[in-house]
Amino acid sequence: MAEYLEFKDARCRDCYKCLRECSVKAIDVKNHQAKIIEDRCILCGRCTLVCPQNAKIVHSEMNEVKKLLQSDSRVVASVAPSFISSFGVQDFSTLKIALGKLGFNDAEETAVGANAVTKAYQQLMETGNFKNFITSACPAACRMIQLYYPKALKYLAPVDSPMIAHAKILRAQHPNDKIVFIGPCIAKKREAAESNLIDGVLTFEDLNQMFEESNIVLSEIATLQMEAKGNSANKSKAYPISHGIIQSFEKLPKGYEYMAVDGIFRCAQVLENIESLSGVFLELNTCQDSCVNGPCSLEYQGGSIKATSDIREYVKKEIETMPSEGVEKTLNVDLTATYPRIRNHSIPPTEHEIKAILAKTGKTKPEDELNCGACGYATCREKAWAVFNGYADIEICLPYMRERAESMSYEIIQNSPDGLIVIDNDMNILEINSKARALLGIEEEYVKGRPAVDFFNPTDYMLVANSNSNIEKQKVFIPKTNSYIDLSINVLKGHNALFGMMKDVTSKVNYEDKLTAMKMETLETTDEVIKKQMRVAQEIASLLGETTAETKVALLKLKKTLQEE
Repeated sequence: MAEYLEFKDARCRDCYKCLRECSVKAIDVKNHQAKIIEDRCILCGRCTLVCPQNAKIVHSEMNEVKKLLQSDSRVVASVAPSFISSFGVQDFSTLKIALGKLGFNDAEETAVGANAVTKAYQQLMETGNFKNFITSACPAACRMIQLYYPKALKYLAPVDSPMIAHAKILRAQHPNDKIVFIGPCIAKKREAAESNLIDGVLTFEDLNQMFEESNIVLSEIATLQMEAKGNSANKSKAYPISHGIIQSFEKLPKGYEYMAVDGIFRCAQVLENIESLSGVFLELNTCQDSCVNGPCSLEYQGGSIKATSDIREYVKKEIETMPSEGVEKTLNVDLTATYPRIRNHSIPPTEHEIKAILAKTGKTKPEDELNCGACGYATCREKAWAVFNGYADIEICLPYMRERAESMSYEIIQNSPDGLIVIDNDMNILEINSKARALLGIEEEYVKGRPAVDFFNPTDYMLVANSNSNIEKQKVFIPKTNSYIDLSINVLKGHNALFGMMKDVTSKVNYEDKLTAMKMETLETTDEVIKKQMRVAQEIASLLGETTAETKVALLKLKKTLQEE
């Protein structure tokens, strides 16, 4: 419902809480982002209340209403009776003055319309034509019946909601007035737009913001002397609390068992079994504890219990101080409403198609269907339905993804050519692969959870844990296996664990040692050769020296002989 409600992008954290809390599964989670499925949503607002990231966006009509107030039109406010609990005031006079300060020409409680609705209910029930009777005051509940429980449509009262009834009454009095509804409900936005009677809708959150912007303080207004509130008591001001509609009857028609059902899941449960009931009056409201706990209510100290108590006190005070002739402001207004069946675009998959989808997440047998609800759907088959209709990614299955991740992780770790080990800060082994066991000489296969010191010296790991800084060491000798490793130890931040990676460099070290030995042997051989060559040279030189001397002596003798001759 992009026009009324949506989720902020990039705020989802794959918790699926909104989906779990949505009884009609009107949320599409694709690519890790929740989206509203428009033709399935009943605008109960439950998802906005449970989202831990506060990712809701309830589209506001505040700017449009401000323009109305600044125009020349006469603008009237229709205020839901739950204002008592949201704004903490004692009566409507305070709020009416505050609304006047904002620019509203007049303001009335929507309970005027609720009173007329109660009378219409009574007339219909007295005809005896209804096996069961379902109230039509909650637009989210009505939409829920129209979309998902068509068998209950014949029991849904063909009567306008209090908001529409009040708008018709106001229009009958002043046809040219602009009407703005103010309440805690999101579903009222769509109902108002479809009625063509309401010119704008403000939530209580919107109104509170407008009061703050205009520096309007309700507690200060409450100290002023108030005028009389009306001519007679209106018990329909109890509509926003559980059993409030039932309490609004002056006299309950006979032939019915009166029950109030509030909360989206309780409503779904009773509607699912509506045909098994007979002679039951059902006051349905999708909000737990009814309208005082609406999705756009203001936070109230004491919560919905205190809110309910305050509404009861408000109605009780009115009954005690005002005459009980009834509110005579209904005029001759036709409050007849029709609630036709609405069809969404979902397609039911065949059994074969469901099984094919289940098989893609490893569910080939009934016992594989865990129905854990982690994906947001109550059963694996509901999830398959969502996948078939394009409302969910097939990977959204926590057990399947966990099993797949663990399987892949295990295979990667076990087949790594390097030794891998994970140790916690207490020096216990959390994970280790076969290569690491081989390098460290650990013969036992199952060592998880056991102290590392039982198998090797964990001094390096202790140093990393204490310093909280990574280290890398090369050619670390492992005496037990006569191996050499390049060791890298990293801190796994946020996991209180250390990750060790051991690269086997034994062959490299051995090759380098052999190469070094060969070099030394070559050097020694070369030295011997040089020494030998030097000796040979010296011997040759010595021999050459002796021969030269003898030659010299012979030549000198020859010279002397020749001279003498």
